[in-house]
Amino acid sequence: MTDIFKKDIETLVKLQEAETEIVRLKAVLEKVEKEKIKLSGKLKLFETALNANKEDLASVQKSCRDLETEIAMVDQRIIKSNEHLRMVKTNKEYQVLLREVDDNKKRKDSLETQLLEFFDEKDNAQDLVTQGEKEYALLKDQIESEQEKVEQKCVDDKQDLESYLAQQEDIGKYLKPILMNRFAKISKMNNGNAVVQVIDEVCNGCFMNIPPQLYIEVQKCTSLITCPLCSRIIYHQ
Repeated sequence: MTDIFKKDIETLVKLQEAETEIVRLKAVLEKVEKEKIKLSGKLKLFETALNANKEDLASVQKSCRDLETEIAMVDQRIIKSNEHLRMVKTNKEYQVLLREVDDNKKRKDSLETQLLEFFDEKDNAQDLVTQGEKEYALLKDQIESEQEKVEQKCVDDKQDLESYLAQQEDIGKYLKPILMNRFAKISKMNNGNAVVQVIDEVCNGCFMNIPPQLYIEVQKCTSLITCPLCSRIIYHQ
């Protein structure tokens, strides 16, 4: 019976060694992933600002087109009014058409002044977009390069993780399902630390003293014992 429990403990210890590395490597890879997301977020913020500038440029361009269309329409009205002036027969009609021409010319002058202002605004918006696109391209290349470097650093860690996961699965085959389930439950409760050694009556999981009688039982290795304080499986080397 003692030999059976010793084998179980030895298997659990090996399983714990694999589990410890798995937890460590997952934390490393999670940190790497967060770093990549942070870099992507930086690029996304710049992209959002650039898109806002593009929208402003599109809005100003539309305003310019609308003004140009309206100026063309006013021009047509002036031409028609001038044509009618040559055909009027009464002074009253002549004066009405003359006022129309004058009003349309004033309207055209006002629209052209607005258009010039929009042209200046459009040039400024275009400069912002052009400069932003250049900076975005540079930042994109820089971030993609940094992400690639970050990714390269964790290639070995990914391979190691796969290896330890395979080891964990292989080791688990030598444990009874009830023990494997118990290990998994305790591991989940203690951030991957389910099996710990007891040295000089001190649990290396919570670093608290265990009762002397329990320490004797752990040394005998005739049953699976858990720490009364942290619930980890404890063993004596």
